[in-house]
Amino acid sequence: MADAKKAAEAAKEEKIVEEAPTETLAETPAEEKFAKSGKKSKKHIEEVKAEEERQARKADKAKADAEAEKKPKGAAPKVRPLIERRSKKYQEAYKLVDRSKTYSLKDAIELATKTNVTKFDATVEAHVRLGVDPRQADQNIRTTIVLPNGNGKTVRVAVFAPLDEAKKAAAAGADIAEDDAFLKRLEKGEIEFDVLISTPQFMPKLGKYARTLGPKGLMPNPKAGTVTTDVEKAVKEAKAGKVEYRVDKQAIIHIGLGKVSFGADKLLENANAFFDSLKSQRPASLKGQYVKSIYLTTTMGPSISVENLYN
Repeated sequence: MADAKKAAEAAKEEKIVEEAPTETLAETPAEEKFAKSGKKSKKHIEEVKAEEERQARKADKAKADAEAEKKPKGAAPKVRPLIERRSKKYQEAYKLVDRSKTYSLKDAIELATKTNVTKFDATVEAHVRLGVDPRQADQNIRTTIVLPNGNGKTVRVAVFAPLDEAKKAAAAGADIAEDDAFLKRLEKGEIEFDVLISTPQFMPKLGKYARTLGPKGLMPNPKAGTVTTDVEKAVKEAKAGKVEYRVDKQAIIHIGLGKVSFGADKLLENANAFFDSLKSQRPASLKGQYVKSIYLTTTMGPSISVENLYN
């Protein structure tokens, strides 16, 4: 009985095998084997394939670009000169300036007042390129000057000092004069001043706000005369037209000399005071030319080349 049962099961299995589809009987391909490292590693083979695909795309792009170049191109667009794209007022003012000539300071100021193209009272600006290296500490020029006729701007002055000094500053004309209450304004982000003056003992308290005041150029600095024990004098100077000038990364100084409405005489006084101050700031370590070029201009107006007599 046992032998007959085994024979029946064997016959059944043979029948199943015969009826099974060929696909089931086919052997599955062996998995591709990779080395752990080297040229036959999986990572290297994938990188090679990716590089081949990249090169193929690059070749296709180069071919497409070559075909595009063969196609006829249209006429080049007509671009007007920059001066023709300016306003009519600017073009008229530009014609008054002789580009082949360098003007004396007096003549340049008189011409600048005639080339104002704005409807508002424009500022007459001086831009002076120096031969200094701003990366050198002794050549990084930064100082202040009180212009004889002011700069024509209304300056809002804030004073952060002990209460008794703050009262003196308020009497001298400071717009904001407070002690620790001033810090609450800074906490709220209220920066309603153009110049900040502080006493040396109060400077550590402002350290927390250096990232807010520093980028705006409002952090008090001894070189600028805004860190002082005589806050009363500092307030009067700031209100009278005291301005700070400093060389930028390109070794250029930019300063406003006053408003067009001042007239040529007052502007000339301010300009002479500035250039006298600039001459006194010449670094002792500088070899060669100090002042390289001088230009005057009004806000949004054409530039005027000035004779370089300040070396």
